[in-house]
Amino acid sequence: MKMHKEKILTNIMLGAGVYLLDSLRDRMADGVDDFRSRARDRYGDFRETAGDTYDTVSDRVSRAGDVLRGEDHPMMGTAAAVLVGVGLGVGIGMLLAPKSGEQTRSDIADKVRDRFSREKESSTGTFGD
Repeated sequence: MKMHKEKILTNIMLGAGVYLLDSLRDRMADGVDDFRSRARDRYGDFRETAGDTYDTVSDRVSRAGDVLRGEDHPMMGTAAAVLVGVGLGVGIGMLLAPKSGEQTRSDIADKVRDRFSREKESSTGTFGD
């Protein structure tokens, strides 16, 4: 009899344990699914952030390489070429000029004086006449 009572008590305890574990299992399954979906979301966010960071770093490294090679800005090469061209043109012009510098300056000054003296003679001194 005593054994029978212990068996009944054991069955009741096991049944209660299984019932509690079964209800806990349903709640844990929802929690595991929530945890799984949150982990996937976090992984997706991390992956997107890592991809953006990689793109940014890759762009910066590429621009730094361009700067080191002197290819950083196309206008810089064009500006340098213009400056070199102007310098060469002035140098060649000075070497091949038909008159000396003093004669050329006096000719230019005479032309400027003539032009300004003609403009002063033709003016009436009133606005609009």
